[in-house]
Amino acid sequence: MPRTARLDAPGVLHHVMIRGIERRKIFRNNIDREDFIERLEVLCPATHTSCYAWAFLSNHAHFLFRTGTAPLSRLMGRLLTGYVIGFNHRHRRRG
Repeated sequence: MPRTARLDAPGVLHHVMIRGIERRKIFRNNIDREDFIERLEVLCPATHTSCYAWAFLSNHAHFLFRTGTAPLSRLMGRLLTGYVIGFNHRHRRRG
């Protein structure tokens, strides 16, 4: 059964959860976590998104965002694509 579409209007709060494929680790060390936070610090202001909280676990992460004028998908696409490219390079992975 498909999930209902996300309400993505300016000012809406979103609880976002990301998880590794097959629940694999998405953060192997503090360098990975720091890289993710640095990307978040750059992209939130660029997309007019506020990040109120985050929690990093080894194989998933939770966030509380309030969107601005840019859709949440723009933040998440840029954040996750950039992170994965760096993660794969650091850990000598392909994919």
